Amino acid sequence: MTTYYVDKFLFTVDRDPEWLRQYKEDPEGCLEKWEKEVGCWLNDAERTTCLDLTDEERAALIGHDYVWLFEHGAHFFLNLTIFIALYDEEYTARSGPLSFQREFGARLQHWLGKEYPSVAL
Repeated sequence: MTTYYVDKFLFTVDRDPEWLRQYKEDPEGCLEKWEKEVGCWLNDAERTTCLDLTDEERAALIGHDYVWLFEHGAHFFLNLTIFIALYDEEYTARSGPLSFQREFGARLQHWLGKEYPSVAL
């Protein structure tokens, strides 16, 4: 997994309400726009051409597949918080407080007893 690049996407999108709205409404378009406007920059002055998502990472981000992202090393906190931001309100309205967090945990039950996935870069 391109851990740094996936985590950079999760981090920058989660902390910006406009990026988050775009990601919820049009994940594929948001990801393409993010790669062109944000992901290609190492900092304010330096561009990079060496970072790119794999087809699997792209599919997982577009499909909001937080289980796949967790299993392949996306930072757990970044992965959890972005999807809470995307889904918590509708899950809470339908099933009560913390219902998305319970769903997240339930979908990762198969991971109990295994070593925590590395988030090392």
